[in-house]
Amino acid sequence: MYDYLIVGAGLYGATCARQLTDAGKKVLVIDKRDHIAGNIYTEKVEDINVHKYGAHIFHTNDKGVWEYVQRFAEFNRFTNSPVANYKGELYSMPFNMYTFNKMWDVVTPEEAAAKIDEQRKEIKGTPQNLEEQAISLVGRDIYEKLIKGYTEKQWGRDCKDLPAFIIKRLPVRLTFDNNYFNALYQGIPIGGYTKMVEHMLEGIEVRLGVDYLEYKDTLDKEAEKIIYTGPIDAYFNFKLGNLEYRSVRFETEVLNQPNFQGNAAVNYTDRETPWTRIIEHKWFEFGKDEDGNDLPKTVISREYSSEWKPGDEPYYPVNDEKNSSLYLKYKALADKESNVVFGGRLGEYKYYDMDKVIRVALDKAEELK
Repeated sequence: MYDYLIVGAGLYGATCARQLTDAGKKVLVIDKRDHIAGNIYTEKVEDINVHKYGAHIFHTNDKGVWEYVQRFAEFNRFTNSPVANYKGELYSMPFNMYTFNKMWDVVTPEEAAAKIDEQRKEIKGTPQNLEEQAISLVGRDIYEKLIKGYTEKQWGRDCKDLPAFIIKRLPVRLTFDNNYFNALYQGIPIGGYTKMVEHMLEGIEVRLGVDYLEYKDTLDKEAEKIIYTGPIDAYFNFKLGNLEYRSVRFETEVLNQPNFQGNAAVNYTDRETPWTRIIEHKWFEFGKDEDGNDLPKTVISREYSSEWKPGDEPYYPVNDEKNSSLYLKYKALADKESNVVFGGRLGEYKYYDMDKVIRVALDKAEELK
């Protein structure tokens, strides 16, 4: 008999498993996929750690979480500095003095601020949608070239039909700072995320290719308590209806050349290019193998955002009014399950950065010990 059955070997499940095992509990981890690490899974292709489910860059201001992950991996000093490609014109992201100089030929922060102020005047009153919010933050030019097309591909909806809050925290800097994240600590685990999660799960029983919901009755008898990190609506057999997600499709290819785009991430911000961005995985680890040698080939992934349908991989919760209200109904059911903890991105129907997932899992494990 196990103390805990943990459904899902992603970051939430692995963190709980580690903490509870270290507290002397007997833990079994299962995952319906044939690999651990959930959506942060990396696999080696041509000596390159490929981010199989999209780019994951660890960043945090939580010193406790940063110290915690260092127990399981050494992190490199990768800094996320995406490039935006608008019909062949290249711009720095996040929006900063390099962006403004390229867009308007301005040279000083004062000139850039004046240009933005002049353009944002077209929005009167409180912004009512994403388009108005973006223009009120950065002006019409940047909105048209660098926000509109990308956002509409990402969400599959017109910017006028998207809520303003999605873009409220858009970073705008009047400095020459290309670091996308305002985070004290940032990097990528050397050797990939899968290796890090392997270390987190060391000495813990893990069974892969096991679909919890298919064998629920049998598996529930094996443990005192369940920690469930799958979709909350699936747990209740969708009896109140499906929660919606945005999904992502990847086209990955190996190229027989050392350098495709010179950067880990290039966003394609025009509406006509069907993909949202191209990831060149080798640059997460500076184009070197683990011995520091230059890699002769490269691996790229084109990302296509799509409307989720049952059977697709769920990525981003659609936190609009309809889905948030449906989630609260499922949460009310979940709260009645006395020996089941619902956690993580799918269990809580919430977009989590990696550090936040670890923090809530650490807190929950502390509570459960």
